[in-house]
Amino acid sequence: MSKDKILEVNNLCTSFFTDEGEIQAVRQASFSIHRGETLGIVGESGSGKSATALSLMRLLPAPVGKVVGGEALYFPKSAQQAVDLMKLPEREMQKYRGNEISMIFQEPMSSLNPVFRCGAQVEEAIRLHQKLDKALARRKVIELFEKVQLSDPQRIYKAYPHQLSGGQKQRVMIAMAISCQPGILIADEPTTALDVTVQKAILDLMNQLKEEIGSSIIFITHDLGVIAEIADRVMVMYRGQIVEEGSVLDIFSKPLHPYTKSLLACRPPLGRRLRRLPVISDFMEDYENESGLPEAREKEGSVEQAVAAVSVPANETIKRLVELRQRPPLLEVQGLRTWFPSRRNFWGKTVDYVKAVDDVSFDVYPGETLGLVGESGCGKTTLGRSILRLASATAGDVRFRGRSLFSLSAEEMMAIRQEMQIIFQDPYSSLNPRLTIGKAIMEPMEVHGLYNSEDERRERALQLLDTVNLEPRHFNRYPHEFSGGQRQRVAIARALALNPQFIVCDESVSALDVSVQAQVLNLLMELREKYRFTYIFISHDLSVVKFMSDRMIVMNNGKIVEEGPADEVYANPQQAYTQKLIEAIPKGRVEDIERRLSGNG
Repeated sequence: MSKDKILEVNNLCTSFFTDEGEIQAVRQASFSIHRGETLGIVGESGSGKSATALSLMRLLPAPVGKVVGGEALYFPKSAQQAVDLMKLPEREMQKYRGNEISMIFQEPMSSLNPVFRCGAQVEEAIRLHQKLDKALARRKVIELFEKVQLSDPQRIYKAYPHQLSGGQKQRVMIAMAISCQPGILIADEPTTALDVTVQKAILDLMNQLKEEIGSSIIFITHDLGVIAEIADRVMVMYRGQIVEEGSVLDIFSKPLHPYTKSLLACRPPLGRRLRRLPVISDFMEDYENESGLPEAREKEGSVEQAVAAVSVPANETIKRLVELRQRPPLLEVQGLRTWFPSRRNFWGKTVDYVKAVDDVSFDVYPGETLGLVGESGCGKTTLGRSILRLASATAGDVRFRGRSLFSLSAEEMMAIRQEMQIIFQDPYSSLNPRLTIGKAIMEPMEVHGLYNSEDERRERALQLLDTVNLEPRHFNRYPHEFSGGQRQRVAIARALALNPQFIVCDESVSALDVSVQAQVLNLLMELREKYRFTYIFISHDLSVVKFMSDRMIVMNNGKIVEEGPADEVYANPQQAYTQKLIEAIPKGRVEDIERRLSGNG
């Protein structure tokens, strides 16, 4: 790694001007990055990390967002002196944006234009900056798709974004970002909500491309486990400020700031079972300094003490599994198949199927959490929806309390739905944006005729808000006024409104900050103990499934490939597919970081 500086940021200040006043998103941020270096920026949503990146790119949403101070000196190889990106006229900035400094955005589906083919979008960026004709630009797009390891580049070139998987869309975005061989590549949460195997492939690809094109990388994420896999140096942000900066090895082996220690502790551990995950409030508390600005200070006690206090002995886990089996199963899945037609002949007859769920059988016991893990497309979400009759099964049976759900009429199924609920992956799309969250929680009670009056339903909704650690004042707010973690709590409250006994949690924490994820997982565990809920917990993240689950099922290509006690499946995986999932989990171990930095990783 060259020691030549490519970017120096001094006292960067960014604000958002809202109806409620000025919000200081970035406060006096100063840092630098060297050629060939990967700088990891980590922090929760609202910490200022994405606002920092958007400020550097001059892409803040106008007129709300604005850089109000500081400088960002860029040192291009072709120039004798630095250029202050903050002072360039917009027309000049366009020459640098995408050409010298490019960005991979967090959500490729919203970053790619849905009405244009993927190849055309990458081609447009090449022709804009490199002035190539259409034939040469197309050839370069195909070469880039090969470089980012997209299979069948010709097909991807002609495909629309909705026809690609999440991992494929992200590779298209990476191809676009590296098309002009930029000096700095900014990656803003490029692996959030991706499968751990796809995430690992993307991280490996970015490391490889950095060496090939000689770019520096600013990698933004909320997950320190991911930072451990890619960064040389780490910058931790909290409430708009840089609170700690150092080598990736120092940050993981001897973190200094309580916020950094908290982020490291919030991740579900793989080596032991905990009753609850440590959260940020266990280690630090906020206060206002003399200037009236928020600061943080450390609480007494170490991370090790906090984790030891909530660790579960192995014999207790075994005892719980034995006790759960003492009662008859609450749910029995028998030879379940859900196939979707994929090809028809000239006469309209189906000649081929996508076998999303293919001959799956298992039982779930009262009070148990069954984890369902696998990559996208393995069939786990379709399985959950088929159990609840939200997707039509092709064959097999599902029995709830000994009663076949597939033999019930729509009216009979309606009554059963009071006892069976689902928490969807994306609470923003599952909540009606036109309903206040109070009304959203009351709606299922009204549909099922629970309670005698509107006042009683309102009282129950307020109780549920308290249950999920939200306040009464939130009752009349709309979904867009909440953070992702708060919206997920609303979705949980809505699922609890009918007093169910069985809940399917479908990727319900996959896109949350690790700190918010810890809070939501703890809440689900507390509710299970308090109300004796039975869960099927679906996730692509085996570390989260292991924390939540008593037993674990691993799915691949619509079939169960491995099942058993969660700790046992992790400790002694029998199938190569399970071993691959475990290997892909970012573990953030100091020995792994040392091995990577020495070139032996």
